[in-house]
Amino acid sequence: MTATSNPLRLYELVLASGRSASPYVWRTRFALAQKGLPYESVPLGFTEIPAVLGGRFKTVPILEHGATSLSESWDIAEYLERAFPGTPPLFSGPGELATVRLFDSWFSVEVMRRMATVYLLDVHNAARAVDQPYFRKSREARPNVASLEAFTADRESRLPALREALTPLRLHLARFPFLGGHAPNYADYIALGAFQWAGSVGTVPPLAKDDEVLRGWLDRGFDLFGGVGRVAGLRPLFES
Repeated sequence: MTATSNPLRLYELVLASGRSASPYVWRTRFALAQKGLPYESVPLGFTEIPAVLGGRFKTVPILEHGATSLSESWDIAEYLERAFPGTPPLFSGPGELATVRLFDSWFSVEVMRRMATVYLLDVHNAARAVDQPYFRKSREARPNVASLEAFTADRESRLPALREALTPLRLHLARFPFLGGHAPNYADYIALGAFQWAGSVGTVPPLAKDDEVLRGWLDRGFDLFGGVGRVAGLRPLFES
């Protein structure tokens, strides 16, 4: 049986609204769309993740393909490259893969960490009611999170630092339509996934209304592959 004859299942984290929320799931969604690979979506709440596939995984995305199942968005991306060599590649070669991994490390430290200080309580409030006690307990067990409320207190005052951290993206996107240059690559999917997450839960917009460079890039990114990012329920990403 060939790789393409086995169905793909993507296990996704969903909120009370039913919207897919994980930034790591979203980068996988974009990767599957680039490769033109259909898949079955399996929605899960936070507390359902440990119950699937024998409890092997604690986080999503989880990809199931025949007898193969794996988690972690990077492992999934590299698996898709191996399993589907006849589809459009996510990386032009080892050099691009290494560079995008560097981008991911930078983005996680400089952008995602700042987003968490703005939106962690919003994630709790947007989660299914049955998932909220688990989410609060697990996050407040972390050394730097005394409570979700304290962690996100005065969050509006942190927005300028978050927006400033995005300056390298603006400088690049002032010259190119995508982070990948003239065509999107996995770096775009990493950043687009973060904004899908912010727009899924956020009760304050992450971006200023006059941020036209990022507005144009987000519009182009969400329109990719027939509008894979145009899913109902996205909250405003820009101040009005």
